[in-house]
Amino acid sequence: PITISTPQDVAAFFPDWATWTREVFWCIWLNTKNRVIGSEKISEGSLNASIVHPRELYRGAVKMGAACIVVVHNHPSGDSTPSGADIQLTKRLARAGEVLGIDLVDHVVLGDTPSSLRELGLL
Repeated sequence: PITISTPQDVAAFFPDWATWTREVFWCIWLNTKNRVIGSEKISEGSLNASIVHPRELYRGAVKMGAACIVVVHNHPSGDSTPSGADIQLTKRLARAGEVLGIDLVDHVVLGDTPSSLRELGLL
């Protein structure tokens, strides 16, 4: 089983992410030991945006009985600095997860180097 514990683990989970020409938003479902039990592409957007709603994000996690999740999306520009919209979305998704009892472990932005909103103190 694959364990996700660092932003580099998340990047390695998507070996082809550098070929994505649009923003793609994924959810990785984890058990209580941060082992991957599944994943789902939530949204594929444009060059610099994708639309994500908590309802779609958590639907699969609830069905799979996930204890927690990691969300991830790419910035095709290569600059993995989280945008203001990324930060706001992360806070909204974390609040929804609290209500459902499914912890949002991290939001990783893939670019030249992966950025972790948790490590940046934004989650």
